[in-house]
Amino acid sequence: MAGCSSATASTVDLAAPLVMPEPVPAPLVEPTVLVQADPAPLDPRGMVRKEVMDRAMAALDIHHRRIPQRDRMYLVDFKVHSAEPRLFEVDLLAGTVTAMRTSHGRGSDPEHTGVPRAFSNTPESFMSSVGSYVTAGASHGPQQGPNVLLDGLEYSNDKARERAIIVHGADYADPDFLEREGKLGRSYGCFSVAHADLPGLRERMGEGRLLFAFS
Repeated sequence: MAGCSSATASTVDLAAPLVMPEPVPAPLVEPTVLVQADPAPLDPRGMVRKEVMDRAMAALDIHHRRIPQRDRMYLVDFKVHSAEPRLFEVDLLAGTVTAMRTSHGRGSDPEHTGVPRAFSNTPESFMSSVGSYVTAGASHGPQQGPNVLLDGLEYSNDKARERAIIVHGADYADPDFLEREGKLGRSYGCFSVAHADLPGLRERMGEGRLLFAFS
């Protein structure tokens, strides 16, 4: 019977109420809010005249079917003297602006003042044309050498390909010419730039980007 006393001491009272443990509340977790970074401010140094920038941004939307590349655009302000940088490369992602010099057509400035006064889309006028262009890729011509082809998108410049209006390098757009003459020479309507600027510009312009010229 010695073993029976041990068994009796461990008997469980089945009539006692069952006590459940208190629930432990789950820790509060703050919801994760994804904050989208604001786009970089465009032209923070104010290098481009506001009217030119605003019209160029509008042109991107107007001609969106012809201008698929939205990383960079190119602006030319013909109110600026040719001795000053007036061809602006605008990085639409970073907001930065790089400026360089470019020539205008001799027919637009017959007195060679350095500032064009008239513009035309007429072949053999030797004038610059204003409006929206789309870059059509790098090319190489027998006369001007490496260049960037342009297609005009508006009535004011839609004969650009017929007139062979392109971006190319020229001696009369080089720094030594500017130092000697106090202004750049004149083109036949093309956007002529310094030889040193052309290779990088030609690569970055590529195909499908806006070039907007305004006065």
